[in-house]
Amino acid sequence: MRYYIIAGEASGDLHGSNLMKALYKEDPAADIRFWGGDLMQNVGGTLVKHYRELAFMGFAEVAMNLKTILNNIKFCKADIEKFNPDVIIFIDYPGFNMRIAKWAKQKGIKTHYYIAPQIWAWKENRIKAVKSDFDKLFVILPFEKDFFEVKHNFPVEFVGHPLIDAIHNRPKTGETAFRKENNLDQRPIIAILPGSRKQEISKMLSVMLSIVSDFPDYQFVIAGAPSQEYHFYEQFLNTKNVKFVSNKTYDLLSIATAALVTSGTATLETALFKVPEVVCYKGSWASYQIAKRIITLKYISLVNLIMDEEVVTELIQDKFNPKNLKKELTKLLDDNYRKNLLEKYEALELKLGGIGASEKTAKLILNDLR
Repeated sequence: MRYYIIAGEASGDLHGSNLMKALYKEDPAADIRFWGGDLMQNVGGTLVKHYRELAFMGFAEVAMNLKTILNNIKFCKADIEKFNPDVIIFIDYPGFNMRIAKWAKQKGIKTHYYIAPQIWAWKENRIKAVKSDFDKLFVILPFEKDFFEVKHNFPVEFVGHPLIDAIHNRPKTGETAFRKENNLDQRPIIAILPGSRKQEISKMLSVMLSIVSDFPDYQFVIAGAPSQEYHFYEQFLNTKNVKFVSNKTYDLLSIATAALVTSGTATLETALFKVPEVVCYKGSWASYQIAKRIITLKYISLVNLIMDEEVVTELIQDKFNPKNLKKELTKLLDDNYRKNLLEKYEALELKLGGIGASEKTAKLILNDLR
């Protein structure tokens, strides 16, 4: 079978790589062409465009780069036509993917969406496009099945969350080796996950580092994103007691005592590693004002959304400041607070359905094609 996969972000690259492994296992002769990143490229297939070329964040930046985005859409359509796949597998990245899906459906190409667009958060009117443009929808959050099937009468497959697979199957580095390799001392570690895009890192990291001197008994370690070069982080590394590791987030979380995390997939990853965390987010004033008016969710972190309660503290926009950050990190280091939080994390993992999301999805895709 010929598969065309489109993933436009770091998280999509991770989940795409595991799905590709499962597809090759189910279909050893698979011919895969994809938009993604290094992780997908390491599995095999042919990389068309790297997600580094596609990452535009916020309403203002999308508007400024509209010509580039439209050119990418045009190029993608031409590349798909030339490849003539049996199926296109879309992974998240809805702004781009839903445009391609509409066109592909009209061309008679099968369209499968893995990690469905979060229309339950905003733009719920997109349900019409989802129903008309996708043959199969694979959802990874337990409440999404009810949202699509009960509320909108659209059958979907709940496959479980692929992050559980990614964490379970990762190559493991021992703590001693990891500390030695990255020149870390024996103090307990506070992990800093400032995001993957330059704009969010620039807004988040300075505030996160502002409280380092208040916790001299802990070592702060920045998790560098695979999409960014080391030299971009150098401007932030003049603070004492701060170390940096690149593309080793899982190794870091596996030994961290607590974490300061920019809102996104990383909040769920941190919880699955059973690391107490503070969720942080600050966007541009304009983007925040727009988002506040169109997103009606009670929470921004996946942990709280899945549990439908405030399990982890969220510091958003003006609340994300050094005073509040210091206060919340101090809480995370208290034994009783940690115990209660870790119990919630256990319940969270049970809700997500266990391992096997990638394998389940690959089998469902193959069954449909056959």
